[in-house]
Amino acid sequence: MGEHEMIDRQAVEATTDAVRNDPGLARVTFAVAGQWAGGFRIDSTTGKLRQGDSTDASRTGRFTMSSDEPTSLLGADTAASPGEYVAQALAGCYTATLVTNATALGIGVRSMAVEVEVDFDLRGFLGLASDAPVGASEVRVQVRLDAPGHAPDELRKLIAVVESRSPIRDTLVRAVPVATTLQIA
Repeated sequence: MGEHEMIDRQAVEATTDAVRNDPGLARVTFAVAGQWAGGFRIDSTTGKLRQGDSTDASRTGRFTMSSDEPTSLLGADTAASPGEYVAQALAGCYTATLVTNATALGIGVRSMAVEVEVDFDLRGFLGLASDAPVGASEVRVQVRLDAPGHAPDELRKLIAVVESRSPIRDTLVRAVPVATTLQIA
């Protein structure tokens, strides 16, 4: 846990003001397109990022991601599992949310680390128990935060803000419609 640079407070304020003045900028759409690579593996690339009515075409195919399952779960263990991506998405979002809000609140963070565990019950996935959830049954997050000169109560309030403003956490705790369409090849 080394010391890392915070983000620019003026940039946070400018972004907040821009969204306040043009609420359309608040609408952001991320996209990923994947191609099956056999077994449980899928290889995906990031798509265009849309914000408001504009598209950032430079994001197309910029990053690649793959997922697979561990061999103990019938995969070939060639990439992180989808469950690990859920954990990474939450860890990444907690980081962005914490750094943004710490910056806005004037809290200097020397270092932070996030550990996420996600529990699944395979009986639901395998159709063996109708009372077992198909998705995650619990997610646990531990944040280790070093912010010298700030009282524990101030840091607990920061974590409460992170919990209330993290888009990925909100996605996990709130029922979100997922629309699936099928194109027959």
